[in-house]
Amino acid sequence: MSHYDILVIGSGPAGHRAAIQAAKRGKRVGLIERKPRIGGAGLQTGTIPSKALREIAYSATMGASHGMRNAYPNITRQHNFLSESVRQKDIIIDKQESVFLNQLMRNGVALIPGEAGFSDSHTLRIKTSQGEDLHLHADKFILATGSRPRRPADVPFDKQRVLDSTSILHMQELPKTLSIVGGGVIACEFATIYASLGVEVTIIDSHPKILSFLCADVSSNLETSMRHMGIQFHMNENIQSIRRHADKVILQCGEHNIESDCLLYALGRIPNTDGLGLKKLNIQCQQRGWIKTNEHYQTNIPHIYAVGDLIGAPALAATGMEQGRIAALHACDTNEAITSSHLPMAIYTIPEVAWVGDTCTQLDEKNVDYVTGFGYYRETARGQIIGDSNGMLKLLVDSNTRKILGIHIVGESASELVHIGQMVMNLHGSVDDLIRHVFNYPTLAECYKMAALHCSNQLKKQQQHVTHT
Repeated sequence: MSHYDILVIGSGPAGHRAAIQAAKRGKRVGLIERKPRIGGAGLQTGTIPSKALREIAYSATMGASHGMRNAYPNITRQHNFLSESVRQKDIIIDKQESVFLNQLMRNGVALIPGEAGFSDSHTLRIKTSQGEDLHLHADKFILATGSRPRRPADVPFDKQRVLDSTSILHMQELPKTLSIVGGGVIACEFATIYASLGVEVTIIDSHPKILSFLCADVSSNLETSMRHMGIQFHMNENIQSIRRHADKVILQCGEHNIESDCLLYALGRIPNTDGLGLKKLNIQCQQRGWIKTNEHYQTNIPHIYAVGDLIGAPALAATGMEQGRIAALHACDTNEAITSSHLPMAIYTIPEVAWVGDTCTQLDEKNVDYVTGFGYYRETARGQIIGDSNGMLKLLVDSNTRKILGIHIVGESASELVHIGQMVMNLHGSVDDLIRHVFNYPTLAECYKMAALHCSNQLKKQQQHVTHT
């Protein structure tokens, strides 16, 4: 029986980062992957493919309308778009997979193909594709098997017209109409991708508004942009049934039906824990099957860790990678500064949304005294150049300490811009630091200074009011 210091199950973003980090600390590491290709959902069926498709769609359509150079000149006719974009997406995946493999080889991580399950708390049984059983022993384990789209039994998935977020990436022709069930991150990302290509998109959800966890004005700003793209919304709708009829998909919502060529079902994901043998070890799980961990990502069995989508929200590739790194360092008994307190979030819609820190709702619930400042893309030369008139950056600033409590951006390059504010927050900076900073001209980053000055003016008015009273 082969022995390892650390065995990592799952080669997605969290598992890949954990394996390399442990190997860099001199540990003998094995990385187990049950799929034919490495990278997990992050590389193969989720993050990278959908974001690649988004960039291709933006460059071929929205980017061209903004006067930007087309990065994909071969994509010129809309009816050929999808097959060509799938080809481009696969090229990107192949390149990134080569990078991952090279990193594993360079760091001496053993890549072990097969499906893993615990025989006991220190032994894994690996079922290979040839049907053989291998038994591996390890001192510590890091579980990073990810998640998959939720597929209720009463939804007639067929990978052709009734799709989930994995199968929609393999469509070869653009439908004329697309219904999307759900108003969350995945639903909105795909809605804007396909709407930008001329598909008539309808979103159906039981909630009153999309992305309800965002600040209300950010969510409304995005919804306005989506409506301008032609996306229709049926909110507060409860779906009674979904059925195929000839070449159409029909949703029954109350007393009316919604008909479309294709349907994307995007209501949640579930953890990939089947076959791991967690019940045998009595590993504690949260509601809906997400594994429960502590601040070091240890389960209730201290030498078994869990990271990434397996432990639930925020279930992002970036946070999963950091969780994998933290777990690996702790498993290697390393006592070093591990991570910052403010983690960035991003939604790759068209336009993008990104944020870090608290929302207005969260601050209101904590009874925090704060001011809000705005910087609008339309007031910057760069915003005018790229044609983004709706974008905005919002700062939430503590009225007493002048510290930045939250940053919320909707607009082009939001996922990049958010890191400026994140750095200031992690360094315990204040709104005055943004005011003193010089930003290149013309850039969208100037919105930070605009929003900071807006906040400063409000703080001065508050002080004057207190002085006079």
